Amino acid sequence: MTAETPDTALVIFTPSGKRGRFAMGTPVLTAARQLGVDLDSVCGGRGICSKCQVSPGIGEFPKHGVTVSATALSEWNSVEQRYKDKRGMLDGRRLGCQAKVMGDVVIDVPPESQLHRQVVRKAASARVVEMDPATRLYYVEVAEPDMHEPSGDLERLSDALREQWQIEGIVAGLSVLRKLQPVLRKGKWAVTVALFKDHQNGPARVLDIWPGLYEGDLCGLAIDLGSTTIAAHLCDLRDGRVLASGGVMNPQIRFGEDLMSRVSYAMMNPGGDVEMTEAVRLALNALAQSVAGEAGIEPGAIMETVLVCNPVMHHLFLGIDPVELGQAPFALATSSSLSLAASEVGLTALNPAARFYTLPCIAGHVGADAAAVALSEAPQTSEDLVLIVDVGTNAELLLGNKTRVLACSSPTGPAFEGAQISSGQRAAPGAIEHLEIDPITKEPRFRVIGSDLWSDDPGFAAATESTGITGICGSGIIEAIAEMRLNGIVDGAGLIGGPDQTGTTRCEPEGRTHVYLIHDGTAQNGPRITVTQGDIRAIQLAKAALYAGARLLMDEFGTETVDRVVLAGAFGAHISAKHAMILGMIPDCPLDKVTSAGNAAGTGARLALCNIASRAGIEAQVKQIHKVETAIEPRFQEHFVNASAIPHATDAFPNLSKLVTIPVLAHNTQGSEGGGRRRGRGR
Repeated sequence: MTAETPDTALVIFTPSGKRGRFAMGTPVLTAARQLGVDLDSVCGGRGICSKCQVSPGIGEFPKHGVTVSATALSEWNSVEQRYKDKRGMLDGRRLGCQAKVMGDVVIDVPPESQLHRQVVRKAASARVVEMDPATRLYYVEVAEPDMHEPSGDLERLSDALREQWQIEGIVAGLSVLRKLQPVLRKGKWAVTVALFKDHQNGPARVLDIWPGLYEGDLCGLAIDLGSTTIAAHLCDLRDGRVLASGGVMNPQIRFGEDLMSRVSYAMMNPGGDVEMTEAVRLALNALAQSVAGEAGIEPGAIMETVLVCNPVMHHLFLGIDPVELGQAPFALATSSSLSLAASEVGLTALNPAARFYTLPCIAGHVGADAAAVALSEAPQTSEDLVLIVDVGTNAELLLGNKTRVLACSSPTGPAFEGAQISSGQRAAPGAIEHLEIDPITKEPRFRVIGSDLWSDDPGFAAATESTGITGICGSGIIEAIAEMRLNGIVDGAGLIGGPDQTGTTRCEPEGRTHVYLIHDGTAQNGPRITVTQGDIRAIQLAKAALYAGARLLMDEFGTETVDRVVLAGAFGAHISAKHAMILGMIPDCPLDKVTSAGNAAGTGARLALCNIASRAGIEAQVKQIHKVETAIEPRFQEHFVNASAIPHATDAFPNLSKLVTIPVLAHNTQGSEGGGRRRGRGR
């Protein structure tokens, strides 16, 4: 990396968010390695392994403050052309070892090019589901054609279903009509049909047909389309079992890490919304094929898909320009549920006649994912007051009980996902996910994904030899900063102290601030993993937005406390309730009343997939949920400023105080040279 000069260019990698300036002509792969970006390569840059494929962006990127021209990378060369001719490569992709930096550029590293594969944090939660799916199998015996009573094969199939199953009226698309006659004759007029009939009282639709008695696969796909990650759960439509789950990073990250950045991209780049729609549909088709392969089924056995997502993702997936969601009054094109042909929304990897359903949105910034959480967690049935927090790039919050339910969204950004963090990465093997700091020595110990051992346990080095220690993911950075606050390394304002103030040389000077060193792997050609002042500021902004959203709901409800907190989303099962409260992410309540719901949005999608009454129920329920709009609520800013302190500038945490003592101190900006100045922070 080099300083900013006329002959250097800014290179920004997504989804990691890592950036640096490099001399013109630097290969993308070299820039990635110097920044510690997770970009695979096994051929030593010879252009023969294809592992280093990247997707450069072109156009305005207001989130990053850059405009990327079509000449930001060197011209397509013969090595890339040879590889594409022989083995194929998606349009727009480049080989990182061949493409050279020629101007400011934003480069997306797709999942298949990442050395450390994504861990599916949004894994399916165990849940008993009452099976009443929209798609079922029916075995029927159809009357043979009769010249004296002419009728079509479809009409006689309809008669058989009415007589044998009391199903009145069917419709079928061309994919079924084309195979209907040969299948009927092959089965000697006995066939099995897959019929789709949901809660909307339309005619039953034939999705597929097989000769004789079909006992093969009948599956559906529940998809949680998040701003940063996409999770899919392949379910057996006979018994609700989850056959396979998979997850990928949302490829739209290269257009903007948060939702408003993507809306801005669509506004500033003609056709930008179409680009983002194509990118996410391509990813979902690939994910559907991946989970089908993992389960050992044909993608054609997937008859239905249910999708939940926030409003901006909703519009971009459906191919609707999201521009109206970027400005008050944040109008949705539609807030209703949608039931469509899957092919109509570009899901072509499924059965040709597969159906698509998306839950209703609650309001302009509270989407079908929040509706799915409400379906999964049912706050309207709770006797006590429950706060449900679905933590992600755009957090959704629900507060309520039997009397009423309130909802809001809060723009937390991608820091909780490990983005915008200096040593941050997504959840993958080798990432630090848990951390503790010794209160006496101020020495850290940690665990990484892929090993159950702590870093000071015998055998840790051997256990992590294959993955290495590569960075820190979202749950790890939360625990790290909370532990730093608990042990006096960070003060209430979020300032890291110097070594004289904190009592540890792990607090190292960096410019006018300090960093805390967690792990130095340079001796093994690994990274130095630190928590910087910028990391803490990014987490403060994210957690303040989350807490401020919760406080707005509490104000509207007329309460100062909540009885219990449910953490949902990719984070829910992986962060420590104690550390989340020390950080001030969530309001104070008894720690044993803070529970995890896992991927509640994904669970809601599965419920809607497997039970049509759930679809009718949530469509009615969302009309009873009161929306609080954080974007125009004047109290949001006041709550946000107070929540920027760690844990909070004014709110008391009596339940937390029974368990831990948070130091009352302030590190001044003079670092270790000026010593420490202590002051009380009234709470």
